[in-house]
Amino acid sequence: MAPRANWKGFLRLSLVTCPVALYPATSDTEKVSFNQINRKTGHRIKYAKVDADTGEEVAAEDIMKGYKVDTDTYIEVSKDELDDIALESTHTIEIDEFVPKADIDNRYLIRPYYLVPDGKVGHDAFAVIRETIRSMNKVAIGRVVLTNREHIIALEPLDKGLMGTLLRYPYEVRGEKEYFEDIQDVKITKDMLDLAKHIVEQKSGSFEPDAFEDHYESALIDLINKKRAGVTPSAKTAPKSSGNVINLMDALKRSLATERQAAPAPKAASSSKATGKKPRKAVAGQREMLLPISGKRTAKEEPKVQAPKKAEKPARPSVRSKKAG
Repeated sequence: MAPRANWKGFLRLSLVTCPVALYPATSDTEKVSFNQINRKTGHRIKYAKVDADTGEEVAAEDIMKGYKVDTDTYIEVSKDELDDIALESTHTIEIDEFVPKADIDNRYLIRPYYLVPDGKVGHDAFAVIRETIRSMNKVAIGRVVLTNREHIIALEPLDKGLMGTLLRYPYEVRGEKEYFEDIQDVKITKDMLDLAKHIVEQKSGSFEPDAFEDHYESALIDLINKKRAGVTPSAKTAPKSSGNVINLMDALKRSLATERQAAPAPKAASSSKATGKKPRKAVAGQREMLLPISGKRTAKEEPKVQAPKKAEKPARPSVRSKKAG
């Protein structure tokens, strides 16, 4: 089932308007997450909003926003006052201009969204706007209000819909000069550059995100499985230091030799498109979790690894059978 829309309103290009919905294009819900619990009781920790001076808990209706101007001095701003300054873009994404995609500095990119027609009407207008952007080979720049703040959004065609990427304002992007000014100007010899290029060639390939693996996520899953089964995880040995490299040319030569040895044998069809097979998902290990982390497992999705009956009660006091949260 598709996630709930983050925003609903209208997309407008001059006099052409259509109802649209904005959905998040990324998600962190599949990642392993933890709750904080009391070590002594196993109960989940919760946070209360309290007065910083009196220590008393404050009811939600008594909480308002304040802008700090000095120590213990705030300018109070009510919700009604914030609503009064809301712009028209609260309900409309107005396309202001079209720019080449190459003109957008990557530092200004925040996060992607999917923009689709909302309901059964407006598909024609949506298609006109989408194909206009596609035919010009440019990116449409507009404004949208999310979480009470106005954002710049860059729209570009993606299959049958539009992908909208939120952009930062200039004041949110730090200049690079103060960070780069102490980098020394060094002369690179042609031999060094040639060796480095050979290393790059050995590591070159096509961008296939399905082949990426979140190693830390896999380690978390393995750790939780072991503790659930009553197995004490073994301490990881620290990797041995290879020492400081003095000769850069020697390091490049050894790196190239290592990459050549590690290079896999050429395949007849290296990409998933050539084989016609779907690449394996990198975080497939989560389906084998003994604990249903996502909370969405159905009866048909039983874990592949079953915990032994004797492990129903944890062997170690740090693991509690009482559900935390």
